[in-house]
Amino acid sequence: MRPLWKGSISFGLVNIPVSLYSAVRSAKKVDFDMLRDSDHSRIHYKRVAEGDGKEVEWNHIVKGYAYEKDRYVVINDEDFKRIAIKSNQTVDIREFVNLSDVDPRFFDEPYFLAPEKGGAKAYILLREALERSGKAGVSKVVIRPPREHLAVVRPLDGVLMLELMHFSDELRDPSELKIAAQAVGQKELDMALSLINNMSGRWEPQKYRDEYRDALMDMIQQKIKSKGKKLPAPKEQRAPASSKVIDLVSILQKSLSQVEGSGHKKTSPKRKSAARKKAA
Repeated sequence: MRPLWKGSISFGLVNIPVSLYSAVRSAKKVDFDMLRDSDHSRIHYKRVAEGDGKEVEWNHIVKGYAYEKDRYVVINDEDFKRIAIKSNQTVDIREFVNLSDVDPRFFDEPYFLAPEKGGAKAYILLREALERSGKAGVSKVVIRPPREHLAVVRPLDGVLMLELMHFSDELRDPSELKIAAQAVGQKELDMALSLINNMSGRWEPQKYRDEYRDALMDMIQQKIKSKGKKLPAPKEQRAPASSKVIDLVSILQKSLSQVEGSGHKKTSPKRKSAARKKAA
């Protein structure tokens, strides 16, 4: 992996030289070009002014902020320089908070932090201290100028992670959904808990694939091999029947029967421990 930059973690008077790496790969997207159907000539888009419909060259395009309808203030390069935040490539930890107190909705994009020459001991010391305390370091960092990000430094699998975060005003309030209150019966709740227990397993992310992308690439390969011949018509997928009145007990019972019949049922912790004792 190539580092995005080399800098430091700073907290108090401690300064740890580190390098920053992306912790995710780019999503494997299937790209499409827009073509004219008659000859497959590529389609290009023009920058056209709303006022007269004429095409505008890049050197005549400026950025404007609409402060009222159809009224703009133009912001130029000099204006942006006035507020530019320079990237000093420092993860500046402002305070430490309980990691368990941070709402997962705030997390946005993960990065790895690795120690540079002379920083290994202080790096490991910070990692161990965070692991034992259950804390995370709230920081500010500039990854790509000019934007400054809120972030946390936290330990994970032997390394320090830098998690870029959303600011609080970027999160929507779930109360906007106006979900009506509904009474839930004890029998329904017990069956739902049984279903969840029977469907529970270990988190193994490698089990899950982008099935739509796989199917799309298979279909593309079929079209290439067919050399223009029409493929068989797609099978119709019936939408699930909808009903205004839902019998939750009946649906849960059927779900439980399916799960138990598929052998998905997990051994309870009590049975597992009893089995271990017996074996011992």
